[in-house]
Amino acid sequence: MGDLRLAPVWRAVLGGGLAGLGPAAAGPFSLLPGLVLLWSVSSRPRLAGLWGGLAVLVSHRWLLGLHPLTWMGVPAVLSLPIAVGLLLVCAFAGAGLLMLWSGLACWMSTRVRPLEQALLLSLLWGLAEVWLSGSPMFWIGLGGSLLPMDPWLAVLARWIGAGGLAVVVLLWSWVIVRRQVVMAVLSLVMAHGLGFWLLHHQAPITGSLDLAVWQPAIPTREKFSRERQRRFPAALQAALDQAAARSAPWLVAPEGTLSSSWRTPLPESSTALLSGGFRQVRGQLMSSLLMLQPGGAPKPVPLLDKHRLVPIGEWMPSGLTAGLSAVGGLHPGQPSRFVDGFSPSLALAICYEISHGHALAEAVAEGGQWLLAVANLDPYPLQLQDQFLALSQLRALETSRDVLSVGNTGPTAVVRSDGVVERLLPAGQEGVATATVQLHAQITPYSRWPDRPLLFMLPLVLLLVRVQGSR
Repeated sequence: MGDLRLAPVWRAVLGGGLAGLGPAAAGPFSLLPGLVLLWSVSSRPRLAGLWGGLAVLVSHRWLLGLHPLTWMGVPAVLSLPIAVGLLLVCAFAGAGLLMLWSGLACWMSTRVRPLEQALLLSLLWGLAEVWLSGSPMFWIGLGGSLLPMDPWLAVLARWIGAGGLAVVVLLWSWVIVRRQVVMAVLSLVMAHGLGFWLLHHQAPITGSLDLAVWQPAIPTREKFSRERQRRFPAALQAALDQAAARSAPWLVAPEGTLSSSWRTPLPESSTALLSGGFRQVRGQLMSSLLMLQPGGAPKPVPLLDKHRLVPIGEWMPSGLTAGLSAVGGLHPGQPSRFVDGFSPSLALAICYEISHGHALAEAVAEGGQWLLAVANLDPYPLQLQDQFLALSQLRALETSRDVLSVGNTGPTAVVRSDGVVERLLPAGQEGVATATVQLHAQITPYSRWPDRPLLFMLPLVLLLVRVQGSR
C-alpha cells in the first residue's frame, strides 16, 4: 500500500500520535496523515495495535486528571497508579480493536482485491464506532475528530451519521496511500462543496426558548464537604434570583447539582429550575434530570434518568464497590433519551451520553425539538471540555437541532444547528448567563434512519467480497 520511506514501527508510532491529536485539536490536519500511516501498516497486527494504543493514550490523556484520588479515601501512594492504570486499560482496549481489524486485513490480503478489502474494512470500522458509541466507553471516533476544524465535512453526518463519516475518512486516506491524488482531491472538494451548501440551507426555525444557565464551578473534590453543603442553598437561590432578574422562566443547572435528599420548595416569585441531580428509587440511586416549579412541591419531579454509566466511576458489576465516584453505585434508567415532560420536548444527554449520536437522533425522531446536555467534567482538564463541545457540535449537525450544553465547570454554551458555538461562560468560572435556544421540527435523514444505511451496505459489501474471493 505504498512506500512511505519510513520504518514501519515509526509509521505506527507517528500515525497513532497524529490520530490522537485529532479530537478537538488538530482535526483532519493530523487525523488524515495518521490514517494514511495506519493503512501503510494495516497488514501487520502488532503495528496496528501500537497505532491504536498510542492514539488512545494521546486522545484520552485527560484521564490523568483523576489524580489525586485521596479525597475519595484512596491512599496517596495508589492514586497516580490507579489513574495511569485506567488510561492504560483504555489504550490496551484500543490496541486490541486495531489488532483485530488488522488481522482481518491480513486474512483478506491474498483473497480479496484491494478495493473490496478497503470497503469492507472501512465499513466495519464505521459500524464498530456506532456500537462503541453506545457502549459504556466515552467514545471519540473519527467523525467527532473532524470538529471544530472542519464543519463543512462533518455536516455530512446529517445524512450518514458519525459512523458514515468514519467510513468516508478511512476511504479517503486509503486512496491517498494508493497515490490516487487526483481522485482524493476531487472527492474532497466535492464533499466540502456539498457540506458548504448544507450549512447554508438550514431547517426553518419554528420557535425559540429563553433560558438562564448556571455554571456553579464547584470542585468535585469539595462538593460533599460540610462547608460546601452548607453554602449550596444560598448559592442556588442567588442563581435563581439572577435568572428571575433577567426574566428567564427557567434556570438550567448541570449534572449532579441537587442531592437525593433535596426537599426545599422554590419561592412563588422564583424562576423554575431544570437541573441535573440524584434521586432514590426503591433504594437505588439514579442520576437524573429533575424539575422544580415555583411554589410547588419541595421534592423535584424526575424527567429522565441517566442510562449510560461510567464503569468503575459510577457503576461496578455485582455491586462489588461503590466505584471511583463520590456518589458511586448508580443504577441506569431507560435507554430512550426523549423527554416529553418538559415543553418544548427535548432530547437529553447526561454527561458522556453526548457521544451516543444514535440514541439522540432517535429521541429527535420521537419529537425532540432541541438537545440538552448537562455534565460535570471536573476534575478533568480543558481537553475533555473541548472534546465534549466537539461532540455537541456533531450532534447538532446530525440532527439539525440546537444543543444547550451546561457543565459544572464548563463547557456552558449554545451550539447552533449549523455547528456554530456560542460560549456563554468561561470555563471554570461561576456565573449565570442567558441563552436563546432555537427550535426546529424538520427531521434529518440521519434522525429518520440513523445507521440503517451502513447496516444495509454490509451484506452487499460482504457479497462482493465473497464473489471476488471465489474467483
